[in-house]
Amino acid sequence: MILPPKPVARPDNVSLWRYLRLFRQDILSAQPARLYHAWMAEFRTPFFRSFLINDPALLREVLKDNPAAYPKSDRIGAGLRPLLGDSVFLTNGAQWRAQRRIIDPAFEGGRLRDTFPAIVAAGQAGCARMVALADDSPRAIDAAASHIAADVIFRTLFSLPIEDETAAEVYHRFQRYQQAQPILNLAAFLPGPRWMPRFFRPGVRAQARAIRRLIADLTQARLDQISAGTAPDDLATKIMTTADPQTGKTFSKGEMVDQVAIFFLAGHETSASALAWALYLLATHPDWQDKVAAEAALFDDRFSDLSQLAVTRDVFRETLRLYPPVPMMVREASKATMFRARAVPAGAQIVLSPWHLHRHERIWDAPDAFDPARWQDGATKTAQRDGYLPFSAGPRMCSGAGFAMIEGVVLLAQLVGWFRFAPVAGQVPVPAAHLTVRSRDGILLRITPRGA
Repeated sequence: MILPPKPVARPDNVSLWRYLRLFRQDILSAQPARLYHAWMAEFRTPFFRSFLINDPALLREVLKDNPAAYPKSDRIGAGLRPLLGDSVFLTNGAQWRAQRRIIDPAFEGGRLRDTFPAIVAAGQAGCARMVALADDSPRAIDAAASHIAADVIFRTLFSLPIEDETAAEVYHRFQRYQQAQPILNLAAFLPGPRWMPRFFRPGVRAQARAIRRLIADLTQARLDQISAGTAPDDLATKIMTTADPQTGKTFSKGEMVDQVAIFFLAGHETSASALAWALYLLATHPDWQDKVAAEAALFDDRFSDLSQLAVTRDVFRETLRLYPPVPMMVREASKATMFRARAVPAGAQIVLSPWHLHRHERIWDAPDAFDPARWQDGATKTAQRDGYLPFSAGPRMCSGAGFAMIEGVVLLAQLVGWFRFAPVAGQVPVPAAHLTVRSRDGILLRITPRGA
């Protein structure tokens, strides 16, 4: 059995200085192997205490039963705020609830049907571009996946194809931004108020400012179209014209820029990560690739026929289990409490790690194996309920979870329907966490036309 790659874990006991160096390189390989078995682990630094939790009961407490007591930690915001501002991904309390009341209606079931043609069109355009790459030579599939996922976002959000000049510039600048910015930078270790100076890798702030200027131009153009009555009925128009049912307020231009930034991060970067890993897994498991291809041959790009892609959906679910795009989420204890008979002080960091939870040895059978069939196995329902958090859970579950599942399944079916993917001998990608879980040196695959 070929086990999908995962990073080598660090030794259990290392110095704080060594941990900081490992953390700066990659937060996945900076963690000890015991986290794949432990229900909880405590980490102490001179600045704060941190508790990583895998215990299903604790996860329910933090995410579902008492989420207000565990708000988002600003240690995440310390690294991402230059790009995301006060977006829904970073806010808490009344501000977050108001944002969700405006955003959530755009991703309801009926709206997903409306955005479906744009997803299909982006996939078709991506397949047409990939024809030039299908010559059986090593190709960077993660770059191709990023291009397609960015096209989906611009088509569904602003009714613009990726070839649009502004869309293309946002995409290329975002590529440079994500290469320079980890999901947690070293500012996450330092206590202090939001006004305290933070340190970033060269170019991070400049790229964030440039991306936000471009998004502001797109937002202003859409506001002008809305005023003129000529705006297309896409996600941007829906969100910008939806009023908070409690206050009657709509997003200001600045607030909308914040939200578009997180839509691009969540809708482009996470989808691109998952799609690239899915193609790699199918390349290394040709029996499953053939099953997806057989489904794709019968699928005719209609929303009503999505249920026909059952195997493809299970492959995508299994990809999200093995390579969750967002590997860790951080909450903060608002008051002192007890976890597993251990005192948790107010201000402690509560780390929820889909990466470790999805591969947890006490929850999953063969946790490191690629086995899409597990999603049809009734014996694994408990694991699926207790050990699967690709989109978080509870009130803060990602608004776009349904959108992401449709997008991933459709794009995967289209690509495998058009092409055959094979691994490159001697090339094994090493997962690393930047903004999302990517390969440290890229993913190379050989691509050939399926009919050839």
